[in-house]
Amino acid sequence: MSNNNYFVPHSTRWPMVGCLALFFMAIGLVNILHGEHWGPYILLAGIILLTIMLFGWFGTVIDEGLQGLHSPLMDKSYRWGMVWFIVSEIAFFGIFFMALFYIRMFVVPELGGHWGYPETHTVLWPEFKSAWPLLVTPNPAAFPSIKEVIPVFGIPALNTFLLLSSAVAVTWSHWGLLKNRRSQMLMGLILTIVLGLIFLSCQAFEYGEAYRQYNLTLKSGVYGTTFFMLTGFHALHVTVGLMMLSVVLVRCIKGHFLPEHHFAFEAVSWYWHFVDVVWLFLFVLVYWL
Repeated sequence: MSNNNYFVPHSTRWPMVGCLALFFMAIGLVNILHGEHWGPYILLAGIILLTIMLFGWFGTVIDEGLQGLHSPLMDKSYRWGMVWFIVSEIAFFGIFFMALFYIRMFVVPELGGHWGYPETHTVLWPEFKSAWPLLVTPNPAAFPSIKEVIPVFGIPALNTFLLLSSAVAVTWSHWGLLKNRRSQMLMGLILTIVLGLIFLSCQAFEYGEAYRQYNLTLKSGVYGTTFFMLTGFHALHVTVGLMMLSVVLVRCIKGHFLPEHHFAFEAVSWYWHFVDVVWLFLFVLVYWL
């Protein structure tokens, strides 16, 4: 039901489908970690269910918007929902950045005999020298050492340029929507998606080089795990952002957005700018310093 002040959506099955999807994904992942052969199949079933839920639920919301059911209060609730979603993502990456900070500033120096705990260094690994990036691990037999780190002004610098350019492109596209310039809006979105795809391609190439040339893997000590954890999760968020941008592009082609009513476009652009800012922190803290 709806009125001029508020819209209450009808009951839906999509939250239950989403819960089942996450349940299957968790069970599948746990069984993969335990080496069960049927774990990947359960994980795949969860991913398929989650995809169906996302398309179904967001499709319902899009239909409601096209029918004019979303009042100003509903629009405000969506905006606050997106704000808190991005805040939760900031907390998500903040935890991993704090883990990186703790390892660099406390754990590695302590293992090297600093911070007033020389016994830890003497008893455990007396030959270990603390330094960052951690090229030589305390136990090279268990965790192979890294040959060298990825040059900061190679692919990382190029990827920084690509993402910053994509941020400019999506902003330019938004201006086109506000000014009712359809060609500018579409060209900006397409350019943003293309730049994002090039970024992911460069990231995949960098991972291949890291494994083959630099011996930088998930098994190469804490530097390798933190590197792939941070950059891998960021690449996942870029992939999600590209999916969102692609959906918005299709909706733009269909003429769903108006200069005065286009929150879906704004929400995706907020998310994309968030991804860009996270990459700047990664570029400085993971690759550069």
